[in-house]
Amino acid sequence: MVANTDHQPGLHGRQSECSVLAGLVEGARHGRSSVLVLRGEPGAGKTVLADYAAGLAVDLRVVRAAGTESETELAYAGLHQLCGLMLGLLARLPVPQRTALEIVFGLRDGPAPDRLMVSMALVRLLAESAAECPLVCVIDDVQWLDRASRQALAFAVRRLPAESTLVIFTVREPHQDLAGLPEMVLGGLRDGDARALLTTVVRWPLDERVREQILAETRGNPRALVELLRGLPPARLAGGFGLPAALVPDAVGGLACGLRGLPAQARLLLLAAAADPTGDPALLQRAARQLAIPAEAGIAAAEAGLVTLGTQVLFADPMTRSAVYHDAPLHDRRAVHHALAEAVYPHAEPDRRAWHRSQALGEPEEEAAAELELTAARAQARGGLAARAAFLERAALLTPQPDRRSQRSLEAAAAMLTAGDAGNAAKLLDLAEAGMLDDHRRARAGLLRARLAFAVNHGGEAPRLLVDAARRLAPFDLAEARTAFLEALGAAMFAAGLAAPGGTAADVARAARATCGAGLTGVPGLLLDGLAAYFSEGEIAGTPLLRRALRGFADRLSAAQELRWLPLACAVALLVWDDQAWETLSSRRVRLARDAGALSDLPLALNSLACLRVLAGELDSGEPLAAEAQAVSDAVDGPLSPYASLGLAAVRGRQDTALALIDSAVRDAAARGEGLGLAAAKCAAAVLYNGISQYADALSAAEEAVEYAGSSALAGWAMAELVEAAARTEQPGRAGTAMRYLSQVAGAAGTDWVLGLRARSLALLSDGAAADDLYRAAVKHLGQSRARVDLARAHLLYGEWLRRENRRVAAREQLRLAHEMLGAIGAEGFAERARRELLATGKSVRKRTLPAPTGLTAQELQIAARAGDGQTNTEIGTELFLSARTVEWHLRKVFAKLGITSRRQLRHALPAVAGKTVAGNAVTGNAVTGNAGAALAVPRQSVARDLAAVDVQDHAGDVRR
Repeated sequence: MVANTDHQPGLHGRQSECSVLAGLVEGARHGRSSVLVLRGEPGAGKTVLADYAAGLAVDLRVVRAAGTESETELAYAGLHQLCGLMLGLLARLPVPQRTALEIVFGLRDGPAPDRLMVSMALVRLLAESAAECPLVCVIDDVQWLDRASRQALAFAVRRLPAESTLVIFTVREPHQDLAGLPEMVLGGLRDGDARALLTTVVRWPLDERVREQILAETRGNPRALVELLRGLPPARLAGGFGLPAALVPDAVGGLACGLRGLPAQARLLLLAAAADPTGDPALLQRAARQLAIPAEAGIAAAEAGLVTLGTQVLFADPMTRSAVYHDAPLHDRRAVHHALAEAVYPHAEPDRRAWHRSQALGEPEEEAAAELELTAARAQARGGLAARAAFLERAALLTPQPDRRSQRSLEAAAAMLTAGDAGNAAKLLDLAEAGMLDDHRRARAGLLRARLAFAVNHGGEAPRLLVDAARRLAPFDLAEARTAFLEALGAAMFAAGLAAPGGTAADVARAARATCGAGLTGVPGLLLDGLAAYFSEGEIAGTPLLRRALRGFADRLSAAQELRWLPLACAVALLVWDDQAWETLSSRRVRLARDAGALSDLPLALNSLACLRVLAGELDSGEPLAAEAQAVSDAVDGPLSPYASLGLAAVRGRQDTALALIDSAVRDAAARGEGLGLAAAKCAAAVLYNGISQYADALSAAEEAVEYAGSSALAGWAMAELVEAAARTEQPGRAGTAMRYLSQVAGAAGTDWVLGLRARSLALLSDGAAADDLYRAAVKHLGQSRARVDLARAHLLYGEWLRRENRRVAAREQLRLAHEMLGAIGAEGFAERARRELLATGKSVRKRTLPAPTGLTAQELQIAARAGDGQTNTEIGTELFLSARTVEWHLRKVFAKLGITSRRQLRHALPAVAGKTVAGNAVTGNAVTGNAGAALAVPRQSVARDLAAVDVQDHAGDVRR
């Protein structure tokens, strides 16, 4: 699907190429034959694009072959791969052709057949296969395909059957056997696309000069950008300072042989260039003078083709830079770092000078350690928290005095943990605890150890460990103890129903009050007072204090303080059912965590914001946030329950996909002892089952979710699902406790969101005029909140109740609204439930059909149809319950898919979509067709020229309108 290409690294920035391929697949589906050669350097994305095309052809027959160096000399090895699934059709071939292929494939003995006969037989075999089902053939790495197979395929594709066959070749260089065939040449990504792709790979701050150097040396090659830092902990990169030492290429040995043939001075110059990741030629010249390297050494290095020495020092690629660095002896590396430290202007870049100086040392030195410590804050400004952590780590290791080394190790461990490197934080903490720490610092080390326990698994032991640490800190620093108790409360909400004894939210609240008292000042004090009251006295006592604390985030905290307390504030916003505060605080939390490189918190921040998008029915904008959360979590090797992905899957209602994710999340969260993760998975199951009308399963899942959720905000969500499932299974008695809880939190919080959920839930357990009033109240309250999914479900439940009351006209109106809203949201299970209810009222509604991979999604069709009719983004958003910004985002995808640049073109472009949807009707068609197949013979350069002709400013304004 073209809309999803940016989530696949190999397709990032290849929208136009994907559109051509989608058109060719669609052409094969509708009876046209075509051939395309994808040509480009290694890593340009040829295979990924071919795979993309094959993925679009799930309803067609796809056959593949791939050339390998080991089989280059085996005649017909490639043909054997390609035709294995077609051997059942051999009987349909004329005898001479069948005999030739049977000998080639080893099915009978005989003399080697004539190659022309084999080629003709291949043409007939492809024709017979395409006659049964449209055929897509992918032949990868043609340069390594055996000659016999290559020539037979080249013969066959020039004589393809008239209908329903697509053949895609991938090759590195022009090949004579493929000469004259339609070709798409893949160069490097354009600068903007390369930058965007690098951002998806390096999701944390990076020194801007290093970023520019990476972009220049990778030259837009997608694979080089994607694989550059794969598997590298962010702290090892140190915001760009540690780039040369961080990368260890697979092919160091091969490059090393070429390096050793260069003169010693040329190798030393290359090493100096490799050790400085900024590519500054003036700095390299000053360092060369320090090393007494003559000017002619640069000529030898450049002539070797490994580096370009001009206005920017550029290696052939980042792996060459790293190979030069790692192949060099340690004493040479230290020498060039010393020279670079001397060459850096100390007043302009004291942090870079300190870093190079530290890399030049072979033994501890207090002056160098102090310099690193002093410049760590400046390094953070360049490369985020990972750079600061790396500077503090190096400072600790270079400190000669044991007590000072322990102190610095403790600071470095805390910085490493915040930067998302729990493994190195643990090592530094071990180093700190092995030294001469006083009682206060030992208490701080205990707090850090407890934080590590929480970071590693978010499990049930962490809250108790944090409480113990807080108690030990209280005699030395009461403010720090209060901080530890706040962290313990946050951990207790994560552990939820699986918290160890002494670590439940109520336990932590009582311990905090006993140790720190009450009546604290400032936002953290209000948070602690409020949470302690909430969990020890109840919602009514704690909610007013928590609301005051949330208001304090508007103007009372610095960015650093916000970064520290926003995770807890977002949890509090959920606890008091304040969806507006949740959106504001989650958005700010994501921005600050990204800017600072706070990778320990960023995955959860992204999940929080993505869950808000799910609540608002903006699934398409929640999905990339959930994907980014998982990518960052993978990068830092941190535990993460896929909260947002669970919500997305549950609301969408695709049972197999959702249940597989839920089962996986349950296993992982149970292994960690993370009650909140288990509650989220079970709550997602309840939503899924309620959506597809499996109410008994929903009731069971919801009850488990309530048990695991403990005192967390998820308890209320699960209870709303429990009430619906209990009402539908005619077991209202099982909903009593849940209904009392919802009434209690609604009375305390008083927001439209929770008042709407309480009214909706109570209506399910009511009859007559009382139920009618409650459903109306639910719609009113939820309509004034961001909870669009809950609002749509309220319309659905109201419509179902009206139908059972034989009020068919009123029922149809509610059910029609529910069907349109749920369809626009993409809540397929609930939308189908609404469709069935509408049918029961006598209203004919076509069943929703999932769009084919090449077409617009249901939501995109609805937005495009309305935009084509002249509606503004605000008007469209009002009708579909989306923000204007979300409408704009969808329109950008629509424009890219349809190959248009303005809203004026929508009226003409939409009829090319099979089964075009009129606003408000069900989606029945699923494919963008038009003349996409005709793109076969259009070279990529022509496509690029056409795209370059687009008036970008007009396009952007048209989308935002």
